[in-house]
Amino acid sequence: MSAIGNLVTVVLVVAGLFFFVAGTAGLLRFPDTLTRLHALTKADNLGLGLVVLGLLPQVNGVFAALKLLAIWALVLFSSAAASQLIGRAAYLARDRTP
Repeated sequence: MSAIGNLVTVVLVVAGLFFFVAGTAGLLRFPDTLTRLHALTKADNLGLGLVVLGLLPQVNGVFAALKLLAIWALVLFSSAAASQLIGRAAYLARDRTP
């Protein structure tokens, strides 16, 4: 693997880690359920995307790269559905306090 590919991997994975930490800080810091959920899902989806893009230069074949992208897509769809269900339940229960 080339030095540039390794550098791209390190930069993107560290950026993804930053967004994971930011999402966790939002989960712990924000006052109500809906804002916590928003911070967590947005930051985690972006963080996972950056980690996947960072890992793409390290894979050996197209099939492995497609598997990484499929995992990313499945997590995006499932997190969107789960956050919608959690947000709706919180809204209907009027659970807006910490």
